[in-house]
Amino acid sequence: MDLQPLAPYLGVAEIILAVTLTVLVLLQTKGSDLGGFFGGSGDMSGSFRTRRGVEATMYRLTIYCAILFFIVTILAFLAWGQVV
Repeated sequence: MDLQPLAPYLGVAEIILAVTLTVLVLLQTKGSDLGGFFGGSGDMSGSFRTRRGVEATMYRLTIYCAILFFIVTILAFLAWGQVV
């Protein structure tokens, strides 16, 4: 399969996905404190929070965006590898 003509488009898609993924991750960690960053929780309850509503949607969207970024990266690598 010849992916070489798609190489520039895959590069642009990779940049857009990288920026989107970065924004999604930063929006999710906005409410976390430093203790939550290292695996602890801000309060001393020691329990996990359930994601609901918009937070759950953003979580799923981040996972889908990361998977799509991985696939586009592999395709771009293959496309640019054919430019010999």
